[in-house]
Amino acid sequence: MNGDIIDIWQFNKRYWPKSHMKVIKYILKWIVTGKEIHYITGNHDEMLRKFKGFEIGNFKISNKVILKLDKEEAWFFHGDVFDVTMQYSKWLTRMGGVGYDFLILLNSFINFILEKIGGNRMSLSKTIKNSVKGAVKYINRFEKTAVEIAASNGYKYVVCGHIHHPNIEQFQLNGKKVTYLNSGDWVENLTALEYVDAQWSIYTHNPTHFEEVVYTEVDKSNKELFNEMLEEFNMMKKE
Repeated sequence: MNGDIIDIWQFNKRYWPKSHMKVIKYILKWIVTGKEIHYITGNHDEMLRKFKGFEIGNFKISNKVILKLDKEEAWFFHGDVFDVTMQYSKWLTRMGGVGYDFLILLNSFINFILEKIGGNRMSLSKTIKNSVKGAVKYINRFEKTAVEIAASNGYKYVVCGHIHHPNIEQFQLNGKKVTYLNSGDWVENLTALEYVDAQWSIYTHNPTHFEEVVYTEVDKSNKELFNEMLEEFNMMKKE
């Protein structure tokens, strides 16, 4: 999980829907069943960097992770370390985050209207990013910096997020081949990276593909879900 899983900047203890609790419970099930989970911190959940190195079962909090994938090394990190505003003007970054949230809210309303009149969905932020030269230069500079550092350390893959721009691209640098990968985001692009049979791909979630799925699990309250989580934690302690 490559950063910003929990948006602490916008966190409100009065708003915690059951869908959020279900996601946490699902991740906990992975941990209990032995799946290795790496939680890489990002800028929106930077407070968790205080707990770097924390482990419970197969779950670990890190700032970066290096994994062996088919004998090649992959470097995973969120990417905000390259963001100058994160280093020197965090208040400016947070203002930008509020503006982005408003843009997403406005975009949702526009897409709701478009769907009602039979139109196609659109993305305001993608349109702005692709049309503003400064944004395009920032993305290119971000990718170039990540690839240069990966090549200098002998990594085959560099995997990050942060800029909400899903991408898989091959680079040749000083005789070394480096694959740059960006997972995008789960707010607007609804994308994730998948590695299957030594091949990388970008998964794009389409909600319409899941409309006919029948859920057999009884809809439970937050309290019931929380109690189930506690039971699973107790199982981990016994092990």
